[in-house]
Order: sequence, then structure tokens, then C-alpha cells
Amino acid sequence: MKATQFTAGCFMITLLISSCNTKNSDKKIYDDKAIADKSTTAEWLAYGRTHSEERFSPLKDIDVSNVADLSVDWFMDLPNDVGLVSTPLVVDGILYFVGTMNIVRAVDAVTGKLIWEYDPKVGDAIKGKRQSGWVHNRGLSFSKDKIFGATWDGRLFALDYKSGKEKWIVTTFDPSRALYITGAPKAFKDKVLIGNGGTEEGPTRGWVTAYDAETGKEAWKFYIVPGNPADGFENEAMEMAAKTWTGEWWKHGGGGNAWHGFTYDPELDVLYIGTGNGAPWNRKVRSPEGGDNLFLCSIVALNPDNGKYLWHYQTTPGESWDYNSNMDIVLTDLMIDGKKTKAILHAPKNGFFYVINRETGKLISAEPFVKTTWASHIDMTTGKPVETPNARYENGKVYITPSYAGAHSWHAMSFNPETGLTYIPVIHDALYYDDSGIDLKNFRAKPFEGGVGVNISQGEIPASTEASLLAWDPVKQKAAWSIQQDGVWGPGTLSTAGNLLFQGSSTGIFSAYDAATGKILWSFDCGLGISAPPITYKINGRQYISLLVGWGGGWAGLGHAALGWAYGKHTRRLITFSLDGKADMPKLPPKYFAKPLYDSTFKIDESKANHGAALYGACGSCHSPDMKAQGMAPDLRESPIPLSFQAFKSIVSGGERTNRGMPAFPNLSDQELEALTHYIRQRAHETKDE
Repeated sequence: MKATQFTAGCFMITLLISSCNTKNSDKKIYDDKAIADKSTTAEWLAYGRTHSEERFSPLKDIDVSNVADLSVDWFMDLPNDVGLVSTPLVVDGILYFVGTMNIVRAVDAVTGKLIWEYDPKVGDAIKGKRQSGWVHNRGLSFSKDKIFGATWDGRLFALDYKSGKEKWIVTTFDPSRALYITGAPKAFKDKVLIGNGGTEEGPTRGWVTAYDAETGKEAWKFYIVPGNPADGFENEAMEMAAKTWTGEWWKHGGGGNAWHGFTYDPELDVLYIGTGNGAPWNRKVRSPEGGDNLFLCSIVALNPDNGKYLWHYQTTPGESWDYNSNMDIVLTDLMIDGKKTKAILHAPKNGFFYVINRETGKLISAEPFVKTTWASHIDMTTGKPVETPNARYENGKVYITPSYAGAHSWHAMSFNPETGLTYIPVIHDALYYDDSGIDLKNFRAKPFEGGVGVNISQGEIPASTEASLLAWDPVKQKAAWSIQQDGVWGPGTLSTAGNLLFQGSSTGIFSAYDAATGKILWSFDCGLGISAPPITYKINGRQYISLLVGWGGGWAGLGHAALGWAYGKHTRRLITFSLDGKADMPKLPPKYFAKPLYDSTFKIDESKANHGAALYGACGSCHSPDMKAQGMAPDLRESPIPLSFQAFKSIVSGGERTNRGMPAFPNLSDQELEALTHYIRQRAHETKDE
């Protein structure tokens, strides 16, 4: 086969329908039974491959004996993309993935040839509006004949999987609210579920909504935290949850947003959702007299037909550290005390690994997989963590690990039933928490400005995180092996029956490990930081490994300039490997570090620069808090645009580049824009020799 490069552009829908691998498509039925089938090898039908979310493949053509022969089979350049965090799907010979600004592409899974592209025009949707959120998205969902995706600005859509034609699109929340979507929808039982994020962006009451997969009509909605009791409760679950809150929590929203972590169990016919943290983080603000604050930081089991509450397990009662449980909910059967047990495996941010009976919600075991200074252990009688003294910063500043980054974040873990191990991308980080100087009685987060109700600082802690790859035995509840890694965190993992484990890195190295021992068997330098997890599939007798390469995600803008992944300098790619690959893939440019512009004619006004520094807080998540941008957005210190006030205004307040992911800030006055330019010049001059 001749290896070919294809470059994707940005257009609404391009139909280049290929007959390759689609001859028998009409005979296949991709229902829940098919998605649950763990024996399939030709496809990757769900976020975690099957409904179990194990991210394990029975494929073993590529194994420990030959993985060193892996090479690039085909690749696709994605010049208009920025951060890529998506898990691709493979259906009937077609590979689907979502890129920057929620553009969906379908390519031939054997050749990489573009078949169709769908652009939901997010830039047009957000133009002229205040907007929070991110330009990336974690993936798609599929059922029967439709691909489901969601947009940054809150829309959910269904596409015909063969043609890319839009079947329906609905708005899931008021676009004027400080909410956003970065997670993959979840299709099940002729429905599709979606939540949203925004806990830190202002007062919000989290919820998930299920829509009819055929029509897009709302089927049911489940709120995660209770609202104002004076308005009545939607159901008995909310009435029960309200008893675990105090004060006037509804004025703060309460939080709980479910932006990731949805799993459907077709065997038990149960839907599990992982829920988010409180709004604001500090419980003293939102629930001043304490309480568990249900259903924050929980796994909640729902009836998939009507959204009715079945049971819950709360990992972090009354949380005050941003320890959400929006992480993977993996289903498997384990031998516990000689008995086959239907289990959930869950490693949320708080640092404990949980094994839960998925039939009853009862905790089976829980042990820390990293250092946890906020809690010593989980009480098996109550199922609750035993908190350490001053964990909630009642008596001043306290050292807390894991930090709000989490011991394990959204980066997908995998479970290999043959080794019996779970493979977790682990983050090692700590911060100091305290709420000194905060008016706890009158604190209010503001929409689009946010506020968490707690002070967070590095203190004497090194200002960088560390990553490791951990193989964890969920039955023994202990580590089998662990490898410290370079970079700030590791992306998601894939395990296979070839006794292999695959994972990329923020440094751009994609590796295959011996799943039993952790020994590195093969590595490939992709030339750019990796945030997405790999997948595998087999077509025409050949096993492929596919991976999106493009430094991205919420952390990609947060001060990791030392990695050298600059905006606009390194082309993002979809790379597919095989044992027979012969593609000639050009290397990407070397690492690039910004060169701040020094303008001796610009006279910095210190008072204006100080004002600009305060305003810049809303820019830091993309352009980096210290203005040393790292791939998600341009480095403003070297950009010539802030040197022209009119050019700067047209972009920042006028929304000239919303189609490239730069939201407009129409409420900024000319004086505020001028203050920002003075701060940008100040930072450029301060760092010109670094």
C-alpha cells in the first residue's frame, strides 16, 4: 500500500465518499449489544472502546515480541487545529475524531483519506457574546447510524455516520450562561447524554440531560444538587440531597457539574455518572454549617429510561479542594474473596482508588494510590474518608496533596483483564490552601469572572508537577509497578492482549510498555506534546494504533513554556502506526521559545500596567498566567498586535478571531484595553532576556 499524506481544511461538510470498507455496512447493526461486545476487533465503537470503558483490546497481532517494529502507516496533518485531546472512534472502516472548535472529521481508517468534515461553526455562535470554556473536546459517541458530538458553546448534534449530514442539533443550555462543554456525549438505549462544565466560572447548579437519539428531543434531566427548597424539589432524590446542605447554598448554585465520566451498563441496565465539585470550592461559603453536600463528587446510578435516582457513592463528602469524580467509571468483573463480583473501578482526583459493587453501590475497598495529606484512609464502616487535622484550612494555611489538579484527572485509565491491572496516568502535585482575607459570609462568585472562595499558593513547593505511570492491582489494592515520567502529566492509556500498554507524553514521546512489568519496549518521537489517548483496531488482517498528536487540554495554557510547544509553530497530526508502515512523515520543527518584542518607544505607565495585570486573569488559562504561552494561544509578549490599539481592540473586544477560538470580551472599555496593552509590554520588557 502506498502511504499518503492528507491535509484537512475547515469547511462545513465535504463529501468525498469512499466505498472502501463499506460494502457490508448495511448489514451491520450497531446497537447497545454491539457496543458492549468485548470480542470485536475491527472497531472502536465507544469512548472507552465498549460500554465497559476498559480501554482494553483483545488484539494481539502487535505484541511484546514485535512491537519494536511499529512504524508510521499513514498520517494526516491538521494545520488549523490547536489542542487535540479526543479519543477517535472506528466504525465500519471509518475513523472519526473531533478537533479544535468541535470540527468532526471522518477518514478512511486504512488510508487516512478524508471522507467528510463537519464544522458546527462555533466561532459564529460565540461571536459578540461573553464566553467561557475551551476550544478542545474529548470525543464523540456513536449508536446505530449516527455520530454524536457537542460544541464548546453548549450544542449537541447528531450526524449521519456515512455522509456527515446533520440530522439534528439542539441547544443544551442558555448560551448567555457561563457554561461550556468539553466532554464526549454518551449514547445508550436510543438516547444520548450530555452534561457541562463551569463550576469555577460563576454560580451554577449542575445537571445532565438525556436526549432522544433519533429526534434530539429532551427525554429527561437529572440535577446533581438541590435547588432552592422554596421552589419545590424535582424528585425525592433532590429532597433527600437537600438535607445534606446548610445555609442558602442555592444562591451559589452548589456546583456538581458533570463534564465527563458517563458509563452505561447494559448487563444491569444502569447508567452511572461521575459528578463534579462544589461551587464555590470552599464549603464554608456554600454550606456554612457543614454537610456532605450530595451529590457532589459522587458516582450516581440512574435508571437510563427516565433518569430516576437508584443509588450513589460519594467519594469526597462536603468537598473543599476541587476533588471531583468526573473521572473514568470502568466496569469489570473481579474475583473478590473467591467470589465473582460486578465492580466499578474509579480513581478520582482525591487520590484514593475505589472498587465499588455496581449492583448495590456498596464500597468494596479503597486505598490511596498517591500521597494524600487531606485524609488518612477510608473508613470501611461508613465509606467516608477520615480527614486529617486542618484539612479544610479551618486554622490557617495547610499543605494539601493531591492539589486541585488531582492525583488522576480526565486522562483515561485502562484496565487489562488478562494482567488484572489498571493503568493510571498519575499527577503528583501539592498546594497550600487557606481562606484568610476572604469574606466568607458575603463571598459571591460572578458569572464569567468566577471565584472559588479559597486562596491557593505554591509556598515552598516547587512550581511544577510530576507525572508517573502507575499499574494498580484493584483486588490487592496496591501498586504492581510505577514509572516516573518526564513532563507535567501523562495522557490516557490503552492496553491490549498482546501484553502491551500504550501511552503518549507531554514531551511528545509515544511509548509501548510491557503491561506486566512496565518495561519500555518501543518509543517514537511525535515531535509535539501529546494529550490524547491512543486506540487500536484491525482491518484487512492488519492491526493499527492511532493517536491524535497536539498539546492541549485545560492545562496546556497554564505555564508549561519549558516544553517548547508554541502556538502556530508545530502542526497537529493524526498518526496511525502498524507493523508494516512505510509512510515518510516529515519531522516537525524543533522546540520553539518565544522572543518577546522590546519597543523602546512604548512608555509603560505603571498604574495602567497594574490595572492590566488584574484584568489579565481572564486571559491566563489560554495565554498562561505568567504570559509565557504554551501552545493553546499566541504568546502575547512577542505578538505585534498589542502594539496597535485598533488591531488589539478588534480582536479582544470586537471578536475578529472567534472562529479561531479567541472569544470576544465586548464589555471591556478602551481604558481597560489600554491597560492590558501596558501590562503586555511590561511583561515583554521584563522577560526579553530570558
